[in-house]
Amino acid sequence: MKAGTVQIAWHGCDPVLSADFHPVSGLLATCGADKDIKLWLLASVDGKALTKVTFEASLSHHSAAVNAVRFSPSGDALASGAGEGELALWRLTENKDGATVWKVVKALRSHLNDVHDLGWSADGLMLASGSVDNSCVVWDMTKYEPLQVIKDHAHYVQGVAWDPIGYYLVSMSSDRTCRIYSRSQTPGTKAFTCQRVISKAEFPTGDSSGDDIKKCHLFADESMPSFFRRLAWSPDGSFLLVPAGLHKGSVNAAFAFSRRDLSRPALHFPGASKAVVATSFCPVKFALEGNTENRVFNLPHRLVFAIATLNSVAIYNTQMLNPTAFLGGIHYRAITDLAWSHDAKFLVVSSQDGYCTVVEFEEGELGRAVTGKAVGEGALSQGQEPFIT
Repeated sequence: MKAGTVQIAWHGCDPVLSADFHPVSGLLATCGADKDIKLWLLASVDGKALTKVTFEASLSHHSAAVNAVRFSPSGDALASGAGEGELALWRLTENKDGATVWKVVKALRSHLNDVHDLGWSADGLMLASGSVDNSCVVWDMTKYEPLQVIKDHAHYVQGVAWDPIGYYLVSMSSDRTCRIYSRSQTPGTKAFTCQRVISKAEFPTGDSSGDDIKKCHLFADESMPSFFRRLAWSPDGSFLLVPAGLHKGSVNAAFAFSRRDLSRPALHFPGASKAVVATSFCPVKFALEGNTENRVFNLPHRLVFAIATLNSVAIYNTQMLNPTAFLGGIHYRAITDLAWSHDAKFLVVSSQDGYCTVVEFEEGELGRAVTGKAVGEGALSQGQEPFIT
């Protein structure tokens, strides 16, 4: 593994606010406070300490800072969310010279204020957007119109994530709640209904007086110094990884929630002295390695994921609790997003200091890739938990 902050003019001198890889070509999209989206190609160079990053194109449309950029699962579309409620859908089109370029095909209007996060459904038919107008909008991308406007949160919606199996939609807000929505199966009702509000949990205090249980808030309030709370489902759908956590009400952490029990955290990953702002999974599943009897996650494969605090990134895998790699002091200002390439070769970290760090992995370094099933396809038996506790 090699990692380094690539000091090029990613977005001039402006903050880089989000990043995402194309799921097929590996093209990297970044966006920032300069109101533009930039496209890049990454390549490894033998004998060089840093990954080669080549500028490909600049996409201009927004009139305010672009806070989130996400490719659709098939890669045929790109969604971008910006200030002043702007949301745009881009598709590859052929220009008059015969060249293929990304072009805005639809401006989606519903939000009244800045859009902070975006998430595509696994089938690419829906898009979720979270905004500082306290709403989460579910878009029908076959009609380019809102399917449902969810106004349950009492403060900014800073993170959204779709269950890869297609049943759950999760939103996270600075109102200190994480809301779990499920798709309705009843005709004539709302498309998504709130099944659970995660807010507080009971923790043992270790107090010898007998009052050994304390109920604490699970998540940081609006004073957390970040615009983003980017949460993520595992690619097999077995568990949800949530940032902005406060273990026992005070220790910065990311929480892992089992799909079988979304009422309370199953595990926590400490975030040291800084708040956790983003989580992201490598899309590739890997074969189990070594002694599988003592693994933490009860899965037939191994998953790799990254957790970013305001100033560091830790890389984990599901066979152990401790990180396999840790990157600290890589940026002067807050980290804003994480992005994995489709082939598990690169992890990109974006920051408000105007730069991106690129982590490059050697062939086979993360393990042997396997084709794993999602939990809804038999990865776990009925009622089986993804965690070994």
